[in-house]
Amino acid sequence: MLARALVVAALAWPAVAGGALWHRVSHQEASASPWVSVVFLAAGQICHQRPERSFESGGVSWPVCARCTGLYVAAPFAALVAFWRRPKRAERAVDVSGVALGRLVVLAAIPTALTLFWEWGGLGTPSNLWRFTTALPLGAAVAFVLVRVSRSDTLTRHGSAA
Repeated sequence: MLARALVVAALAWPAVAGGALWHRVSHQEASASPWVSVVFLAAGQICHQRPERSFESGGVSWPVCARCTGLYVAAPFAALVAFWRRPKRAERAVDVSGVALGRLVVLAAIPTALTLFWEWGGLGTPSNLWRFTTALPLGAAVAFVLVRVSRSDTLTRHGSAA
Protein backbone atom coordinates (compact mmCIF):
# COMPACT_ATOMS: atom_id res chain seq x y z
CA MET A 1 0.00 0.00 0.00
CA LEU A 2 2.80 2.42 0.90
CA ALA A 3 4.62 1.62 -2.35
CA ARG A 4 1.51 2.53 -4.36
CA ALA A 5 1.12 5.78 -2.44
CA LEU A 6 4.75 6.69 -3.12
CA VAL A 7 4.35 6.00 -6.84
CA VAL A 8 1.18 8.07 -6.98
CA ALA A 9 2.91 10.92 -5.14
CA ALA A 10 5.93 10.73 -7.46
CA LEU A 11 3.60 10.98 -10.46
CA ALA A 12 1.23 13.55 -9.00
CA TRP A 13 3.63 16.20 -7.69
CA PRO A 14 5.28 17.07 -11.04
CA ALA A 15 1.88 16.97 -12.75
CA VAL A 16 0.30 19.29 -10.18
CA ALA A 17 3.29 21.65 -10.19
CA GLY A 18 3.29 21.70 -13.99
CA GLY A 19 -0.45 22.32 -14.04
CA ALA A 20 -0.07 25.21 -11.61
CA LEU A 21 2.69 26.70 -13.75
CA TRP A 22 0.61 26.30 -16.91
CA HIS A 23 -2.37 27.95 -15.22
CA ARG A 24 -0.29 30.86 -13.95
CA VAL A 25 1.32 31.40 -17.39
CA SER A 26 -1.95 31.18 -19.31
CA HIS A 27 -3.97 33.31 -16.88
CA GLN A 28 -1.48 36.03 -16.00
CA GLU A 29 -4.02 38.80 -16.42
CA ALA A 30 -6.53 37.11 -14.12
CA SER A 31 -6.22 36.94 -10.37
CA ALA A 32 -4.35 33.92 -9.04
CA SER A 33 -6.42 30.80 -8.57
CA PRO A 34 -6.37 29.56 -4.96
CA TRP A 35 -5.13 26.08 -5.88
CA VAL A 36 -2.25 27.58 -7.88
CA SER A 37 -1.28 29.76 -4.93
CA VAL A 38 -1.36 26.73 -2.64
CA VAL A 39 0.90 24.75 -5.00
CA PHE A 40 3.45 27.58 -5.24
CA LEU A 41 3.29 28.10 -1.47
CA ALA A 42 3.81 24.38 -0.81
CA ALA A 43 6.69 24.31 -3.30
CA GLY A 44 8.23 27.24 -1.43
CA GLN A 45 8.32 25.13 1.73
CA ILE A 46 10.64 22.60 0.08
CA CYS A 47 12.55 24.83 -2.36
CA HIS A 48 14.15 28.26 -2.17
CA GLN A 49 12.41 29.28 -5.45
CA ARG A 50 15.13 31.78 -6.35
CA PRO A 51 14.16 33.17 -9.77
CA GLU A 52 17.75 33.16 -11.07
CA ARG A 53 17.98 29.43 -10.27
CA SER A 54 14.60 28.51 -11.74
CA PHE A 55 13.41 27.88 -15.24
CA GLU A 56 10.93 30.38 -16.59
CA SER A 57 7.97 30.02 -18.92
CA GLY A 58 6.05 32.97 -20.25
CA GLY A 59 7.70 35.30 -17.74
CA VAL A 60 6.73 33.07 -14.79
CA SER A 61 9.31 31.25 -12.65
CA TRP A 62 8.60 27.57 -12.17
CA PRO A 63 7.28 26.46 -8.75
CA VAL A 64 10.66 24.91 -7.86
CA CYS A 65 14.26 25.62 -8.86
CA ALA A 66 16.03 23.83 -11.69
CA ARG A 67 17.70 21.33 -9.34
CA CYS A 68 14.40 20.41 -7.64
CA THR A 69 12.79 20.14 -11.08
CA GLY A 70 15.40 17.52 -11.99
CA LEU A 71 14.66 15.58 -8.82
CA TYR A 72 10.91 15.63 -9.41
CA VAL A 73 11.08 14.87 -13.14
CA ALA A 74 13.21 11.75 -12.61
CA ALA A 75 11.31 10.38 -9.62
CA PRO A 76 8.17 9.07 -11.38
CA PHE A 77 10.13 6.96 -13.84
CA ALA A 78 12.26 5.31 -11.18
CA ALA A 79 9.28 4.85 -8.86
CA LEU A 80 7.41 3.00 -11.60
CA VAL A 81 10.43 0.80 -12.36
CA ALA A 82 10.86 -0.06 -8.69
CA PHE A 83 7.16 -0.82 -8.35
CA TRP A 84 6.75 -2.96 -11.47
CA ARG A 85 10.10 -4.73 -11.42
CA ARG A 86 9.78 -8.10 -9.75
CA PRO A 87 12.88 -8.68 -7.60
CA LYS A 88 14.89 -11.81 -8.37
CA ARG A 89 15.04 -14.52 -5.72
CA ALA A 90 18.59 -13.52 -4.69
CA GLU A 91 17.52 -9.88 -4.31
CA ARG A 92 14.64 -10.86 -2.04
CA ALA A 93 17.12 -12.50 0.32
CA VAL A 94 19.18 -9.29 0.60
CA ASP A 95 18.31 -6.72 3.22
CA VAL A 96 17.09 -3.99 0.86
CA SER A 97 17.56 -1.30 3.48
CA GLY A 98 21.25 -2.16 3.50
CA VAL A 99 24.43 -1.22 1.79
CA ALA A 100 23.55 -1.72 -1.89
CA LEU A 101 20.67 0.74 -1.92
CA GLY A 102 22.63 3.21 0.18
CA ARG A 103 25.49 3.05 -2.32
CA LEU A 104 23.04 3.69 -5.14
CA VAL A 105 21.88 6.94 -3.52
CA VAL A 106 25.45 8.05 -2.70
CA LEU A 107 26.62 7.41 -6.27
CA ALA A 108 23.58 9.18 -7.70
CA ALA A 109 24.25 12.19 -5.47
CA ILE A 110 27.76 12.71 -6.84
CA PRO A 111 26.77 14.82 -9.89
CA THR A 112 24.63 17.11 -7.74
CA ALA A 113 27.35 17.36 -5.10
CA LEU A 114 29.88 18.31 -7.76
CA THR A 115 27.74 21.25 -8.87
CA LEU A 116 27.48 22.39 -5.25
CA PHE A 117 31.26 22.12 -4.73
CA TRP A 118 31.81 23.89 -8.06
CA GLU A 119 29.71 26.83 -6.92
CA TRP A 120 30.79 26.90 -3.27
CA GLY A 121 34.41 26.63 -4.34
CA GLY A 122 34.08 29.86 -6.31
CA LEU A 123 34.60 28.17 -9.68
CA GLY A 124 31.48 29.74 -11.17
CA THR A 125 27.76 29.31 -11.25
CA PRO A 126 26.38 26.22 -12.98
CA SER A 127 23.59 26.89 -15.44
CA ASN A 128 20.04 25.92 -14.63
CA LEU A 129 20.21 23.23 -17.29
CA TRP A 130 23.34 21.82 -15.61
CA ARG A 131 21.64 21.87 -12.17
CA PHE A 132 18.58 20.14 -13.64
CA THR A 133 20.61 17.47 -15.45
CA THR A 134 22.85 16.61 -12.51
CA ALA A 135 19.84 16.22 -10.20
CA LEU A 136 18.17 13.60 -12.40
CA PRO A 137 20.19 10.61 -11.08
CA LEU A 138 19.57 11.60 -7.47
CA GLY A 139 15.83 12.01 -7.97
CA ALA A 140 15.66 8.65 -9.67
CA ALA A 141 17.75 6.89 -7.03
CA VAL A 142 15.81 8.25 -4.06
CA ALA A 143 12.44 7.36 -5.61
CA PHE A 144 13.67 3.91 -6.58
CA VAL A 145 15.00 3.20 -3.09
CA LEU A 146 11.88 4.48 -1.30
CA VAL A 147 9.53 2.42 -3.44
CA ARG A 148 11.80 -0.62 -3.42
CA VAL A 149 12.15 -0.61 0.36
CA SER A 150 8.41 -0.16 0.83
CA ARG A 151 7.74 -3.00 -1.61
CA SER A 152 10.25 -5.30 0.04
CA ASP A 153 8.49 -4.76 3.35
CA THR A 154 5.34 -6.00 1.60
CA LEU A 155 7.32 -8.89 0.08
CA THR A 156 8.69 -9.85 3.48
CA ARG A 157 5.26 -9.84 5.14
CA HIS A 158 3.46 -11.67 2.33
CA GLY A 159 6.23 -13.75 0.80
CA SER A 160 5.52 -12.63 -2.78
CA ALA A 161 5.52 -9.54 -4.99
CA ALA A 162 2.85 -6.98 -4.18
